[in-house]
Amino acid sequence: MSQSNGADLSSYYQRVEENGRLRTPEIAQQWSTAVLRALGTNLDGRTKKRLAKTLPDELAFNLKRKFWLLHFRDKHKPQAVFLKEVARLGGNTDAQFALYPTRAVFHELKGFAGEDISNDVADSLPDEVGALWQEA
Repeated sequence: MSQSNGADLSSYYQRVEENGRLRTPEIAQQWSTAVLRALGTNLDGRTKKRLAKTLPDELAFNLKRKFWLLHFRDKHKPQAVFLKEVARLGGNTDAQFALYPTRAVFHELKGFAGEDISNDVADSLPDEVGALWQEA
């Protein structure tokens, strides 16, 4: 389900807004960027590239945006720590609320990715975060 380079993401942001309990599409865009950036730092490089190829350019850019010269992924990162990271990147401090937009973004990304890549993403993520991805 690849999207073209200039894909209109307004319906994507509207669904994230509705399912993520957000007030505006602009806030949905902000949270989407935060979730993608946090997701990008928790995926292995191969899986991140495969997922990025299925996404529209804007979303793929946000997923690949953070680069670490030397980065050790924590395969045992608790879901609460991941959600704190998302909240911080989203300009918010409420990690409990971050669960809603994170689920909404994960759900939409799974729609772009397809089943094979979605399973690879879940396997690449820390266990609790992978479970969140699977249930989205």
